Amino acid sequence: MNRRKLIALGAGAVAAVATGTAAEATPSSDGALAAAPSAADLAATLPGGFTSRYANVNGIRLHYVAGGRGEPLILLHGWPQTWWEYHKVMPALATRYRVIAVDLRGAGGSSKPASGYDKKTMAADIAALAGALGYSRVNVVGHDMGSMVAYSMAANHPTVVNKIAMLDVEHPNSNYYEFRMLPAPGAPFHPWWFAFNQVAQLPEQLLTGRSRFLIDWMFDNLLVNKAAISDFDRAVYAQAYSTPDAIRGGNGWYKALGQDIIDNGTYAPVTVPVLGIAHNIFYPSFAATLSQQATNVQLVQIANTGHYFVDEQPQVLTQHLKSFFG
Repeated sequence: MNRRKLIALGAGAVAAVATGTAAEATPSSDGALAAAPSAADLAATLPGGFTSRYANVNGIRLHYVAGGRGEPLILLHGWPQTWWEYHKVMPALATRYRVIAVDLRGAGGSSKPASGYDKKTMAADIAALAGALGYSRVNVVGHDMGSMVAYSMAANHPTVVNKIAMLDVEHPNSNYYEFRMLPAPGAPFHPWWFAFNQVAQLPEQLLTGRSRFLIDWMFDNLLVNKAAISDFDRAVYAQAYSTPDAIRGGNGWYKALGQDIIDNGTYAPVTVPVLGIAHNIFYPSFAATLSQQATNVQLVQIANTGHYFVDEQPQVLTQHLKSFFG
C-alpha cells in the first residue's frame, strides 16, 4: 500500500490495514481512539526502502524502522510521539545515511518494562542496538526526550558516538526544579505535563482509550502551524499512547527525571561534536545550558516554529543535519 492511498483512507478507516476491523474516521467526543495503520505499513509508505524491524538488546525488545544507505544515523523521538515523528525527514536523510528511527523504551512497538526509564539506561539501549546492528560508531539525533538520551549516549558511550544533534531540549539538570507549578502572568511556556506525568496511576486512568485529547492539546499549543501534524499523524500517536502500559511507559521518562539530574551531576562536559537546535522560546536557556554541557557545540535558532519543528520545518532541519553530519 502506498503513502497516497494510506493518507486517502484517513486515520480511522485505515484501521482495516492494521487490525482487520473498522473504526471511526475521527475521534469521538470523549477523545476515544481512532485506529491507525501498523508500523510496517507506515514504513512501507516512505521512499528509501524503509522497513519495520525489531532487536532484542539490553534486556528489552526495541522496535525500529530502517532505510537508506550510508553512515548510520539513529533518530530518537520525543513525547508523546514515536519513530513516526521523523517521517517527513527520513526519505531525504536516507539519500545520504542509513537511517534508523527507533521507538524508545516505553513507546510504540518497543518493550514497556516496569523500570529503566532513566536516560542512562535508555542510552544503553541505543548503544546496544548500534552494536547489534553491527555498527561500532553511529551518529545520533534526538528531539525532546530523545535529545536527553542522545546526550546521555555521548556522556556514557563516547566511543560509540561520532556526533549528536540535540533538538530543543537539554539533558535534565538542577534548573528543572525551577519549573513553575503555576504559570507566571504572560509567561509563554508552562510545562504542566512534567508534574502530571509523574503522578502514579491517575494518567493511565484518565487517558486510556482517550489519549487523543492529550495529543491534540500538546500539538495545538506547541505548534505555530497546527496543521503541520495532521489528523492522520495524530491518530498514529493517539493509538501508540492509548493503553495503560504505553501511558505508563511514556510517563516513566518523566518519573526518572530526578535520577537523570543526579546522573547529570556526575558527567563532565561531553567532548563529541554537538549540534543544538531550538526554537525561539526555548533557545536562550537551551543555548546557555548546552554551552556548559558540551565542549564542541554548534548552536542554531530555528524560526517560524514551535517545539515540534521536526514536523513544522522538516526541510530546514534536514539541511542543518546534513551540513553537520556531512
